[in-house]
Amino acid sequence: MRIGEPTLDQLRIFLAVEEEGSFGGAARRMGRAISAISYGVSQMEAQLGVTLFAREGSRKPQLTEAGKGLLAEARAVTGEVDALLAKTRSLHSGLESDVSMVLDVMVPGEVTAAVLRDFRTMFPTVALRLNVEALGAVAACLLSEEAGLAVAGPVVGNHPELDRQAIGQVELIPVAAPDHPLAANGIAAGASRKYLQLVLSDRSPLTEGREFSVLSPQSWRLADLGAKHSLLKEGIGWGNMPRHMVADDLESGALVELDLPEKPGDAYALSAMWRRDIKPGPATSWLIDAIRDKLGECGN
Repeated sequence: MRIGEPTLDQLRIFLAVEEEGSFGGAARRMGRAISAISYGVSQMEAQLGVTLFAREGSRKPQLTEAGKGLLAEARAVTGEVDALLAKTRSLHSGLESDVSMVLDVMVPGEVTAAVLRDFRTMFPTVALRLNVEALGAVAACLLSEEAGLAVAGPVVGNHPELDRQAIGQVELIPVAAPDHPLAANGIAAGASRKYLQLVLSDRSPLTEGREFSVLSPQSWRLADLGAKHSLLKEGIGWGNMPRHMVADDLESGALVELDLPEKPGDAYALSAMWRRDIKPGPATSWLIDAIRDKLGECGN
């Protein structure tokens, strides 16, 4: 037997009858005559060579075993088409089909999670690609066109190919394990230079050779902020960390904030950045505003 291909309209009629529980209900929902609904179902049955509804002996059409077996596939097909149409309408209205974003590792995880949760609700048709980098590698993703939006720290100044907008800041504080020599009271100026400092390294050539809040000539360069965090708790060296990331450790006593005369901690300014030759679309602009607002909430 040669099986035909039902039309999208026939699939929608089939689903409407099943969901409404009657041909009349499907007709009202779709703004059609009952005869048109009945004809659509009959045509789909003829195309597939199966009976979808048992119509006799009941005022309410009942799905046959074949109808039940095809229901999930019919919903999947119409769902995919609806998603396609929604994305097409978004493209016509200027909405991006996808957004690629790179975040500085200093951005609080709770900020990222809250923004992305709301983004999914606001822009269900927009695909999102997310990457997390450190220091100059964030801006490097923009310049290499691996990302269209970045939330970057202050290590890369004004760049001729990039626009930036200040959106908030993260507090950095010097910390160490409680038994570290620098955790004592009355630390003298210059004492921090005698001890190993853990420093977040930059994998980007944009800022190669530059030092950021490095006081000690003894230093370990780490490309991963999580690894730095773990080493600090093990008592290996001292270093600056975002306050939000070590808040629980400070409360539990696993780490202590150091009172160093040099005050190496600082406000780590964050900016939204994008290429000047690509204007941010609606979804990208929403992300910029949402991240700024969430960072503001964290700072209050």
